[in-house]
Amino acid sequence: MRLALSFIISFLIFNATESYSQKKITWEDLTDVEFKEKFVKSVDAYYLFPEFGPTVKAMNGKEISIAGYMLVMDPGGDFFVLSKGPFASCFFCGAAGPETIIEVQFKDKKHKKYKMDDKVVLKGRLKLNTEDIEHCNYILEDASEL
Repeated sequence: MRLALSFIISFLIFNATESYSQKKITWEDLTDVEFKEKFVKSVDAYYLFPEFGPTVKAMNGKEISIAGYMLVMDPGGDFFVLSKGPFASCFFCGAAGPETIIEVQFKDKKHKKYKMDDKVVLKGRLKLNTEDIEHCNYILEDASEL
């Protein structure tokens, strides 16, 4: 009886901690996506719009953690992108695809100051963006550094 009770308690504790911890993902996990070019009349230009596969869709709204390179996209330090590679080989330079960057929206506005290409591990809630051309396709909301 004690053994069974011990097992049940251990199982419940393990499952409780698992449900509140973030899932560690890799950049490979984010490649389950295809892009289709569409014309956006309001800006008179073609943009790539994502069609996420089931693996990526399953992560939408979930807590994740991922390692990458911090790209400081604004001199005031308010707009950040996490990239699979350093700035010299990132999506903006034409050396990779849009699935290799994640827009970072920090939980705390008084977050650490970053320099271009700082290597970091971030955690937060993954949001998939399929329509808003003002934001990246992947957004890490409530982000913080591990």
